[in-house]
Amino acid sequence: MYNRQIQTFICAADYGSFSKAAEKLFVTPASVMNQINALEIRVGVKLLLRTNQGIKLTPAGCSIYKDAKHILEEAENAVIRAKQIAGAQQHVIRVGTSLLNPCKVLIDLWGEISNKNQNFQIKILPFEDDHTSILAKIASLGKTFDFMVGACGSREWLTRCNFYKLGDYSVCCAVSRKHSLADRKLLQVSDLYGETLMMIERGDTAEIDEIRDMLIQKHPQIKITDTPYFYDAEVFNACEHTGSVLLTLDAWREVHPSLVTIPVNWEYTVPYGLLYSKAPSEQVQMFIELFHQAHGHG
Repeated sequence: MYNRQIQTFICAADYGSFSKAAEKLFVTPASVMNQINALEIRVGVKLLLRTNQGIKLTPAGCSIYKDAKHILEEAENAVIRAKQIAGAQQHVIRVGTSLLNPCKVLIDLWGEISNKNQNFQIKILPFEDDHTSILAKIASLGKTFDFMVGACGSREWLTRCNFYKLGDYSVCCAVSRKHSLADRKLLQVSDLYGETLMMIERGDTAEIDEIRDMLIQKHPQIKITDTPYFYDAEVFNACEHTGSVLLTLDAWREVHPSLVTIPVNWEYTVPYGLLYSKAPSEQVQMFIELFHQAHGHG
């Protein structure tokens, strides 16, 4: 049910390089280029531009890329549904993963119990973090993904999905490697006096609102500036470029190579866990029950 040219095109676009796509597909770069050329001839438009920095999509290529991704996802879902109808015993659980919503914690936990539950298979599907589209991804749970794994104190998120708690992330601060605080192993709140602290605006996450209230009432020497409700790469870039301090989570310490994440001497945390559809399928409910039996979370 898969078109090789389309798969090759999507892989090349994802990696921005013919050679990297070739490594991923276990073919030669020449084979990748031949597939792309054949696809461009087939559709009659230019899809990719070759540059010194790699390749990038043309406007027509962006359109084909978006639609093709959706078509391939639907094709995979069709195969999954067909296997389930045919009585296949193994259930495929689709888990979305991104830089800010990594699935590693789920994979680690699953590794502890998977030997006893081999009728489930996890399929990892990467997606891009974007604060303007994350709500649409959350709302699509059960369609594109069965689960996402992430911090979830967000009121907006919880109106669109169910949440099964696995644990808590510690709230920390991130600074540029050039910042005067970058060498600290532990921050006191007073270390932030005179600094600009970036944090999500009030109203979406109770745990973060509590920190904001504490800082305003007890530490007015800290200037607070608002970020969007949902972080993406641009928020971390802004922290690095402006020399500000960013309220962040310990799980995000590897998100930006130019930032250092430092714990703070306080007890603030944000819950993390499994995000899934408001109308979960039977197999999703079975999967959650396995975690509940094994770990007693939620």
